[in-house]
Amino acid sequence: MSWLFGINKGPKGEGAGSPLPLPSAQPGAEVGGDRGLGDRPAPKDKWSNFDPTGLERAAKAARELEQSRYAKDALNLAQMQEQTLQLEQQSKVKMRLGAPSLLHTLVRVRSLCRAGAHADTGGTVRQQVPSGGCCAVQEYEAAVEQLRSEQIRAQAEERRKTLSEETRQHQARAQYQDKLARQRYEDQLKQQQLLNEENLRKQEESVQKQEAMRRATVEREMELRHKNEILRVEAEARARAKAERENADIIREQIHLKAAEHRQTVLESIRTAGTLFGEGFHAFLTDRKKVTATVVGLTLLAGGVYSAKNGTAAAARFIEARLWKPSLVRETSRITVLEALQHPFQVSRRLLSRPQDALEGVVLSPSLEARVRDIAIATRNTKKNRSLYRNVLMYGPPGTGKTLFAKVRAPGCAVGRLGSGLSLVLWPPSCRVSVLLLFVDEADAFLRKRATEKISEDLRATLNAFLYRTGQHSNKFMLVLASNQPEQFDWAINDRIDVMVHFDLPRQEERERLVRMYFDKYVLKPATEGKQRLKLAQFDYGRKCSEIARLTEGMSGREIAQLALSWQATAYASEDGVLTEAVMDACVQDAVQQHQQKMCWLKSEGPGRGDEPSPS
Repeated sequence: MSWLFGINKGPKGEGAGSPLPLPSAQPGAEVGGDRGLGDRPAPKDKWSNFDPTGLERAAKAARELEQSRYAKDALNLAQMQEQTLQLEQQSKVKMRLGAPSLLHTLVRVRSLCRAGAHADTGGTVRQQVPSGGCCAVQEYEAAVEQLRSEQIRAQAEERRKTLSEETRQHQARAQYQDKLARQRYEDQLKQQQLLNEENLRKQEESVQKQEAMRRATVEREMELRHKNEILRVEAEARARAKAERENADIIREQIHLKAAEHRQTVLESIRTAGTLFGEGFHAFLTDRKKVTATVVGLTLLAGGVYSAKNGTAAAARFIEARLWKPSLVRETSRITVLEALQHPFQVSRRLLSRPQDALEGVVLSPSLEARVRDIAIATRNTKKNRSLYRNVLMYGPPGTGKTLFAKVRAPGCAVGRLGSGLSLVLWPPSCRVSVLLLFVDEADAFLRKRATEKISEDLRATLNAFLYRTGQHSNKFMLVLASNQPEQFDWAINDRIDVMVHFDLPRQEERERLVRMYFDKYVLKPATEGKQRLKLAQFDYGRKCSEIARLTEGMSGREIAQLALSWQATAYASEDGVLTEAVMDACVQDAVQQHQQKMCWLKSEGPGRGDEPSPS
C-alpha cells in the first residue's frame, strides 16, 4: 500500500521488493559485481522525493474505509494482494536461482554423452560412460519442460484469480459508489425537504407576523375610534346639558302647558262619554220593547249554551252505550257499527258461522274436562230456560288454560264474550244483548281486599259499584273470574262466587296430548303448507313427543306451547331451515332449565309472593 503515500508509483503488477541478483556461472564474476561503485553519484536525502499529498489521500481513504461497511472486505483484499505479490516474487526468485545450475548440469551431461560415444584413437585409455546417461538427460529435459508448463499453468491460474479478484473488487467498488450515490441523493432529498420545511416555516412566521400586525392595526384603529366616540358623546352630553341649563325655564313652561292640555282633553272625553252613555241608557230604559227583547235574547242564549253542552254529553254516552264498546273492553262478541264498516268480511263470517265445540283446542284432564263441559251445558240450558245464571271462579297456576277456556266457552254457550276493565261496571245494564257474560282475567289485580290492601279512592269506588252490580243473581248477566291467587280477593267477591273450578298442571297424558297438538300446529303444518315450508328431518315423531312429555314434568300448557314455538323459530333461524332431533332436544333442555329457574324464584318469594302493588 505504498502507493497511498506517494512512494513507488509504478504499476500494480510489480512486486514490493527488488528482485534478487542472478548468481554468476563463472567464479570470477563476483569480482566484477563491485566494479563501478565509485563512479555512482552520491545518494540524495531520503525525504527529497516524498509527496505530502499521499498522506492526505491516505487519511481520506482511511476515513472512507472506516465509515464504510466494506472496510473489512477492503482490508482482506489488501492482504490477499500482498500475499499474491509475495508468492509471485518467490516463484521468480526460485526460477532465477535454479536456471543457471540446471543449465550447467545439462551442458555437462551432454558433453559426457558425446565423450562416451567416441572411443580413444590411441587405444591406450577408453573412457567408459554409463549406458543410461542419455536416458537421464532426456528425463531431465522432460522434467524441465514439465516444470515450465507447470509454471505457465500456475501463472495463468494466478492471472485468472487476479482478474476474478479485480472483477469482484470492481463490482464491490461499483456497488459502493452506487451506495454513495444513493446516500448523496437521499441526503440531497433530506436537505431539500429541510429547506422546504424551513421555507414553509418562514412563510408561516411571516404570515403570522403580518396577521399580528394587521390585528394590532385594527385594534389600534378601534381603540382610537372608541376614544373619539367617547369624546364625541361627552361633547354632545356637555352641549346638551348646557343647552338644558340655559333653556330650563322654557322647557318647564312647555311641560306645564302639555300637562294642562292633556288634563283638559281627558276631562272632556270623560264628560262626553258619560253624557252619551247616560243618554243611551236612559233611552233604552224608557223604551219598553227594547228591554223586553234584550231579556228574552239573553235568556235564550244561556239556555242554548247549557242545553247544547249537556245534550252533547248525554248523546255521546247514549251512543257509546248502544253502538260502541268501552275503550277498556279487549274482546266482545257484539258487532258495532264501526267494526262492521272496518271489517265487513269478518263480521259476515261471524254472523254465518256455527257454534263450535266449547273445548276445542283446550287440553284438560278427563275429570276437569267433564266438569267444565257440565258447566257449559248448564249455562246453555239456563239461557234456554231463562233461569238465573251462576258466577264462576277459575283458579290455578298460570298457563293451565283458564283464559283459553273462557274465550272458547262464550261462543259455545251462545253468549257475549267481554274483556276486563274498570269502566265495565256501568256498561252491562246499557247493553242491548239478551245475555251478557262478563269475563275478568287476572281478577286478583282488581278485586283486592279493601280492609288490608292500600287502594286508591277511584279503585275503591269502582269496586263498590262492581259489588253493587253483582249483588244479586240475574237472568241477563253472568260473571266469570280467572285468577292465579284467589286468596287476594275481597270477602264480598268470594261470597258472590257460586262455582269454583281448579285448573291444575297437566299430567303425563295431558302433556303428551299438548306436545302432539302443538307439534302438529307449529311444525308439521308449516312443513307441509305455505310458501316457505319448514324442513323436518326423518325420525320417529311419536316416540319423540312421548319422550318430550316425560321430560317436561311440572310445565304448564303455555310453557309447552312456547317450547313448540321455539322449535319453529330455531328451524327458521338456521341456515338450511331443517329441524332435527338434536335441535329439538336442545330446545327442550333449555326450556326445562328455564322452568327450574322460575320455580327457584317462586320458592325464594315465599308466602308473600302474591303481594303486588294495587293498581291506582
